Amino acid sequence: MNLADIPLIDQHAHNILRPEVADRYPYAAAFTEGYDPEIINYHTRHTLFYRRSLREIAAVLDCEAQEEAILARRNSLGIEHLTQLYFSAANLEAIYLDDGLQPETILPLSWHQRFIPVQRILRLEVLAEELIPQIGDFETFLETFNSQLDPPPPGVIAFKSIACYRSGLNIQPVAVEVAVAQFYNLKQELQNQPLRLANKPLIDFLLQQALLIAAKYRLPVQLHTGYGDPDLDLRLANPLYLRSLLESSEYRNAPLVLLHASYPYMQEAGYLASVYPQVYLDFGLAVPFLSVSGMRETIRQLLELTPTSKLMYSSDAHSIPELYYLGAKWGRQALGEVLEQAIKDSDITASEAEAIAIAILRENAIALYQQGSRE
Repeated sequence: MNLADIPLIDQHAHNILRPEVADRYPYAAAFTEGYDPEIINYHTRHTLFYRRSLREIAAVLDCEAQEEAILARRNSLGIEHLTQLYFSAANLEAIYLDDGLQPETILPLSWHQRFIPVQRILRLEVLAEELIPQIGDFETFLETFNSQLDPPPPGVIAFKSIACYRSGLNIQPVAVEVAVAQFYNLKQELQNQPLRLANKPLIDFLLQQALLIAAKYRLPVQLHTGYGDPDLDLRLANPLYLRSLLESSEYRNAPLVLLHASYPYMQEAGYLASVYPQVYLDFGLAVPFLSVSGMRETIRQLLELTPTSKLMYSSDAHSIPELYYLGAKWGRQALGEVLEQAIKDSDITASEAEAIAIAILRENAIALYQQGSRE
C-alpha cells in the first residue's frame, strides 16, 4: 500500500534545537537514546537506523550518503530551509509538540508555527519544577499547580507525564499528608539548586491531580512508556503497572495515550487498549528508530489486539527536522506493509485497510484531541 498521499497528524513530537545549540552536538546524537560519548561518537553510526537514515536524508538533500556531505549540505541550506523541506517531504498536516524537553535549548512553538499548524502538549513535571522553588507552602503550590491546568491553557491539546522516567509507571494513590511531607522535605533539600523532580510520592500525587482535571475536560494525557534513554528503568516502564490508575473510576474520562508503542511491551500495551476504553496507543520512537523489520513487527504486534480506532501515528521527532521526515516515511511504509499482510491473512479487506490507514495516520488523533473541546 502506498500511503504517501495521506496527510499526517504527528500527535507527539518535540521542538527543534536552536542552531547554536545543535552545533555543539555530533550529528549522530539525534539518532540514539544513549548519551554516553562512546555510544554517540562511535556505536550509533553502526546501527541499522543510522545507516538507513543517511541514505534517506541524502536522497532528500540530493547529496552523497555520507555524514560529511550531509552536514555540508545542511549548513548551506540553513535550519529554516531544512525544516520547510522536511516538513513538506513528510506531508505533515499538523504537529502536537511537547515543549518540555530541554526547554532552554529549543526553538519556540511560534517558530514552528511558521511552517505548520502546531498544538502544545503541556509537560506536568516541568510545571511542577518551575513552581516548587518559587512557592514556600504546599497549599499555595497545589492551588497554583491546579490553576495552571484548570482550565487548560489556550493552545494546550494534552497533558504529558514523564513519571515513567522519574519513578516508574507503578502510580499509586498518595494521601495529601504524605504529599505535604514530601513537598517540605524536597524544599529543604533544594538549597538553591536546580530542581529535577524525582520524588515518587509527589510525582504520583501530582499526576493524579492532573488526571482529575483532564477527566473534567476529557483532555488526553500522554504517558511515556517503554523505551527511552538510560535515565529510565525499563523494567518499570511496562504499561501493565498502570492498572491502579486504569481501574480508578475517578480518571475514567481522562484518555491515556501510551507513547512509543511501549516498546518492547507492545503486546501488553495492545492488551490494555483492547480492554480499557480510555487507553490509546502510538508508535513514535519505535518508528523510525528500529530496523525495518523491527518497525513492521512493532506495528504488527500492536494490532494483534488493539482496536484500529485506538492507534495513532507520531514521530517523537526532536532536535533536528530530519526525524520528522524519517518517522513519516517509515511510519507510512511499515503500516502499509502490515495492512497488506492483514489483507492476505483475511483479517481485513482492501477497502477496510485504506480506511484503517487514514484513521491511524490522522483521523484517530483528530477525533481524540478535539473530543475535549466539543464537550
